[in-house]
Amino acid sequence: MDAQSRGRAEDIDPADQWVMNPQTGNYELRLDQSAPQSSASSSRPAGARRAARGAAPADEAAAPSRTATRRRQQGGEERAAEVPVQRSRRAGGGDRVPPQAGRRKRKPAGSRKKKVLLWTGGGLALLMVGTASAGYLYYEHLNSNITSVPDDNAGTGGFSKDRAINILLIGTDKRTGAGNEGYGDKNSPGHADTTVLLHVSKDRTNATALSIPRDLITDIPDCPTTQEDGSTKVIPGQQGVRFNTSLGQAGRTPSCTMRTVTEMTGITMDHFMVADFNAVKTLTSAVGGVPICLAKDVKDPDSHLNLPAGDHTIEGEEALAFVRTRHSFGNQGDLDRIKIQQQFLSSLMRTLKSNDTLTSPTKLVKLAEAGTKALTVDSKIDDIGKLRDLGLELGKFDMKNLTFATVPVLDNPAEKVKATVILNPSKADSLFSMVKNDISLTEVEAQKKEKQQAAQAEQAKLLEGTRAEASGVRVDVLNGGGPQGAAQKTLDWLQNTEGVLKSTNKGNAPADVSQTTLVYAPNQADQARKLADLMGLPATALKPGTTDAEGLEAMTLTLGPDFKGAGVPITGPAKAPDDAVQADKKICAA
Repeated sequence: MDAQSRGRAEDIDPADQWVMNPQTGNYELRLDQSAPQSSASSSRPAGARRAARGAAPADEAAAPSRTATRRRQQGGEERAAEVPVQRSRRAGGGDRVPPQAGRRKRKPAGSRKKKVLLWTGGGLALLMVGTASAGYLYYEHLNSNITSVPDDNAGTGGFSKDRAINILLIGTDKRTGAGNEGYGDKNSPGHADTTVLLHVSKDRTNATALSIPRDLITDIPDCPTTQEDGSTKVIPGQQGVRFNTSLGQAGRTPSCTMRTVTEMTGITMDHFMVADFNAVKTLTSAVGGVPICLAKDVKDPDSHLNLPAGDHTIEGEEALAFVRTRHSFGNQGDLDRIKIQQQFLSSLMRTLKSNDTLTSPTKLVKLAEAGTKALTVDSKIDDIGKLRDLGLELGKFDMKNLTFATVPVLDNPAEKVKATVILNPSKADSLFSMVKNDISLTEVEAQKKEKQQAAQAEQAKLLEGTRAEASGVRVDVLNGGGPQGAAQKTLDWLQNTEGVLKSTNKGNAPADVSQTTLVYAPNQADQARKLADLMGLPATALKPGTTDAEGLEAMTLTLGPDFKGAGVPITGPAKAPDDAVQADKKICAA
């Protein structure tokens, strides 16, 4: 085949090259029966032809002889579609001769269901879609797409269906692939730019995606690493360096990043998956774009993201710009970028599980092609069958039970200009323990919400009951963080406007408070409810004691930073932003 005709073949949509045979239930290569079929290369998938063109001359010479031998074994009878010899990109892989097509026994077509395999991580989503009924040729073609590197015994040795699964998803900023010249550090071997520990529970009902900040200061252990010649070299560890240097720098491979995460968290990984910039571009295009929502206009000259506020569906270069922007949201730092990436991945996963994707053969085939080419996986899962089995396990949990969280950190106290972070041990250790012990963050958040709602309902009851007359209310007013002179202004308003004559200005409180509070005794509850009505105090401001007041003892009203002025109602405190991002919720980036 000449170069011109070869180029035309490569432009064919993968979904048009493979069709379902209704008689066998297999996906088979669509051939133009009017065209000559004597060349083995003419029956290969486009990806296989590209691999063959890049193979050594010896490989090219060997393929026709094996095809000819296979024909002789079949009595000299030529088949409509020959079985090509394909070259795998997997480590240690060579040319493999698949069994004769048409002799594999298949289940009836009606009994099979298409299975969707999905992986995702940080700013670089990893995904592969496989079909249980795919023909052997296509199976082998996808195998040839996969690139793998050794795990250097840094993990468990492989996932198991009878226990929880831990996958390390790594996005590297290495500049690879056409069109990526404007991204990453020039001539750099790359870093662990985006890293997510994906934990799927033993019962497959829930999952946790734990983002690890790239600028986290940590220790990198010694890393035994397989070299290109097959030998092993121990790359020395380092103390007190950025987490992102666990990959690429000093010859470190993903297995070293895996060791670093285990050293930090106490959680042993089963596998790792790595993707570069092209993964975001090709996968988002294959799925037809990812919906996002912006609360404001965004124009970032560094990432080249330029979008107005509102809803958008982004793919390709625009999707890559969105997940890489650092100067558009929040405090314009890496921690805020992690939140944006988590929201993006949640939307991507919702798109992948939508009927528009699962019922589209064209999208499924494109996703299979893009996913297998975008991944670099560890050598324990360097086969499409193993990836399919893993993907089926990872895809069992419900989206509403996937929780994104970020490793708790603090600003590095050793820096005057804050550029890095350190672990917050009081919070990080408990979070690592939860993941290690297979405790669902989704369930914990649900239980926490139930307790909060119960507490709020109990607190609200404090406002139920009789009210004293204003003239019967005794209260001491203190300023615990409100505006200057707030206590005196409140006292004047209570006495002159509301008739609370038994009130006193006690000056500044011994210590500032976070919000306005009213402390009272049980036998002062009717006075407290009356003052709450007058001041517009929420139920959360009421702090009942356990011992009754004696004689002329007064209640204590301490004005906090939420105090807006005498006679202005004080609303309840705003709900604190939740670090966890539920994957089934749509959130607008701000």
